[in-house]
Amino acid sequence: MTRKELDGLLSMDPYSILGVSRSASDGEIKKAYRQKAKALHPDQHPGDEAKADAFKKVSSAYDILGDKAKRGQYDRGEIDADGQPRGFRGGASGPMGSGRGDPFEDMLSGIFGAGTRGRRGPGPRKGRDLRYRVEVDFIDAIMGARRRIKMSDGQFLDINIPPGVETGQTLRLKSQGQASPYGGPPGDALVEMAVKPHKLWTREGDDVRMAVPISLDTAVLGGTVSVETPAGVLNLKVPEGSNTGAVLRLRGKGVQRSAKAGHLYARIEIVLDDPKSENLRDFASKIRQRENDR
Repeated sequence: MTRKELDGLLSMDPYSILGVSRSASDGEIKKAYRQKAKALHPDQHPGDEAKADAFKKVSSAYDILGDKAKRGQYDRGEIDADGQPRGFRGGASGPMGSGRGDPFEDMLSGIFGAGTRGRRGPGPRKGRDLRYRVEVDFIDAIMGARRRIKMSDGQFLDINIPPGVETGQTLRLKSQGQASPYGGPPGDALVEMAVKPHKLWTREGDDVRMAVPISLDTAVLGGTVSVETPAGVLNLKVPEGSNTGAVLRLRGKGVQRSAKAGHLYARIEIVLDDPKSENLRDFASKIRQRENDR
């Protein structure tokens, strides 16, 4: 991402931040968000505050444009780029007839209070949303979980982690944000997920992959081995004559989505229990001799 593109993210207009037109389709908006989020993600640029701030703006923009209802509210001028309600001028016509509040009037209201709006004051307004970033265990991302997490500001949040969450995905916790100073409802907590890698498993979409070491006799004769999976320890049946690189499937043991769970794929790796075993050497020597005699 060029410096010019990064500077462009300083705009408060969600469309400008994502680099899409106001007529962009939902698919175009989602694609633009994914591209920018991937390029700016803090994991890719540790210590780069400018890109971290830009990443937050991209996520905030998508919070608005990725939600059909909020996008409509923003387009009609009912909410601002932070998702906060705007003031309206009833019965406006002509250039101000779009329904958007007068920026000058809003500014005066913020400075002098109710006097600029017929002494009505700003009225109930939602509190500000608060943003957090938390690390999630790989197993929780696969299986789903409910966790109480202590945030950097000392708050505790109870989070329902749905199965299938990915790094960069943001969960919205209703009314867990900043209290409203205007008598309105609290803001929301926007919690960005960062899934921690695991030493045994990797993920491809809703599927999980892993390597499973087996002994030579199990590979030749077949057998059952215990396999540690996100769902717990399971028995894996290894057919006779299996070789390194063979992949066995455990159906429905991947990401536990309620609609359709993913699968777990186990790649077989033959491991010798004792490579210097005399019996093994004799066996290998006989095999080699037979090959040479052919």
